[in-house]
Amino acid sequence: MSHPAPDPTRPARTLVLGGARSGKSAYAEGLADASGPVRYLATAIPDPTDLDFAERIARHRERRPANWTVVESADPASDLADPVPGATLIDDIGTWLTARIDARAAWESPRGAITPDADALVAAVTTYPGRLVIVSPEVGMDVIPATRSGRLFRDEIGTLNQRLAAACDEAFLIVAGLPVRLK
Repeated sequence: MSHPAPDPTRPARTLVLGGARSGKSAYAEGLADASGPVRYLATAIPDPTDLDFAERIARHRERRPANWTVVESADPASDLADPVPGATLIDDIGTWLTARIDARAAWESPRGAITPDADALVAAVTTYPGRLVIVSPEVGMDVIPATRSGRLFRDEIGTLNQRLAAACDEAFLIVAGLPVRLK
């Protein structure tokens, strides 16, 4: 998969969107790796009883170069307050959003209950002075979820993705492993 060269004249914020198993993480990893040292903010909170999710995390870990700095991050907005040389990769916004909804016990709350968290993240992305690559799921192209929690997640991630895309210099949609430049 080819990756566009970063523009060395300005810090670039890149949003990489895609569906499940689209290749979005691998594409984002290639973008970040092309920028020198990488700080990888892993937003997933592993559950040792969820063997399928543990296997997904293991595949991501195996793919990452050993010289990357990995930070298990439940709060990427705070981590972005501390810029680092090279690139910072956040993977992914969907697991972060799920954890924030869980933390606020907001699955039955009205839309917007996690707005303060989203505001903090978007502000941190907007002001981050270095190379930043963000991975987020695109879930709005499927059927309407049958459950309230599924619809809540779909709506919240859709709104957040719009805000992140506006804050980023470029955005890609990954479909079947192929990048489509959106911005």
